[in-house]
Amino acid sequence: MATVDECRAALDKLTEQFGELDDETRTKHVVDRSLSCRITDLDVTFYGRIHQDGLEPFTDVPPPDGRPAEVRIRISSDDLLSLVNGELDMGRALFGGRVKIDASLGDLLRLRKLL
Repeated sequence: MATVDECRAALDKLTEQFGELDDETRTKHVVDRSLSCRITDLDVTFYGRIHQDGLEPFTDVPPPDGRPAEVRIRISSDDLLSLVNGELDMGRALFGGRVKIDASLGDLLRLRKLL
C-alpha cells in the first residue's frame, strides 16, 4: 500500500502530464469539470479541476461550494501509482474494476481520449 504522500506526488505528476498535452487535444477533449479522486485503501479524497489550461493541482480540501465533484474517481493507492507511471492501462483497469469512475457518458468518452 502506498502512502498519502506518494499518492499526492502521483497526482502532481498527473497534473504535469496533463500540462504537456497539445492545444489541439485540449480544445477537442477538455471541458471544465470538478474532480475528486478517492483513494479507497487510505480513506482519503483529493479534489481538483480540469479545464482548457490543464489540470489544477489536487488538494485534500473539498471545494467551498460543497457540491459533489462532476467526475468522481475511486482507486487504490497502488493502482494510482501504477496508472500514473504507465504500468497500468486505464481501459483494463476500468473493465477489471480496479478503477471506478462516476461521470456522465460524455465526460467518460472525453477522459478516455486523455488517459
